[in-house]
Amino acid sequence: MLFLIPAYLSENSPRDFFAPVIKEYILKTDYFFVENEKTARKVIKFFAPEKKQPDLKLFILDKYSENADLKEAQTLMKSGQDFGLISEAGLPCIADPGNLMVKWCHENKIKVIPINGPSSIILALISSGFNGQEFTFHGYLPIDKSEKKQKIQWLENQVQKSGYSQIFMETPYRNNQLLEDLIQFLNPNTKLCIAANINDPESEFIKTMPMKEWKKNKPELHKIPAVFVLGR
Repeated sequence: MLFLIPAYLSENSPRDFFAPVIKEYILKTDYFFVENEKTARKVIKFFAPEKKQPDLKLFILDKYSENADLKEAQTLMKSGQDFGLISEAGLPCIADPGNLMVKWCHENKIKVIPINGPSSIILALISSGFNGQEFTFHGYLPIDKSEKKQKIQWLENQVQKSGYSQIFMETPYRNNQLLEDLIQFLNPNTKLCIAANINDPESEFIKTMPMKEWKKNKPELHKIPAVFVLGR
């Protein structure tokens, strides 16, 4: 079986935010697909501190991975070995490369077990006050300035035309620059939700305002995990 194990969004998240079954599934196996070994070990320790770290067998599954890189793990799964799949943050396979193994499991008749957990994308959406029935997640915006401008204005146009909420992210160290770009390229009356440090009881920041208000009240977002939502 492949267990899809959620990760915390903040290391300060209280453990009672999470279902006890997460710990149970972590204790069921020593074999895990992970995007980053250091992060995965911290997540495993958070949920199951009694788990013996030297016993862990971690297989890197990142955006560069291909099936050929995972042959050893796939052979183990075909022989009956259970695996867990742990994202960097939130749910596996959403803004995460884990779907490669999930797809392979379906093709090879290996059971996939999803486990409830937080998704920063969904938590940002439900906290925004925007349309939660119809929405699109776009991942990361282009880095090139002209391409980014075009994409931002296209997202704004989609909100105006369809009413669909438009969700996107940025690498945390570029968050402040993204906010500056949004202020520059969007109509002053277009509404934006910024949801940062979600699930951190000390520093969670979630607010929805028109761009003209964000221009006057810019939060400090440098190196802070954040999700951005445009809507109406």
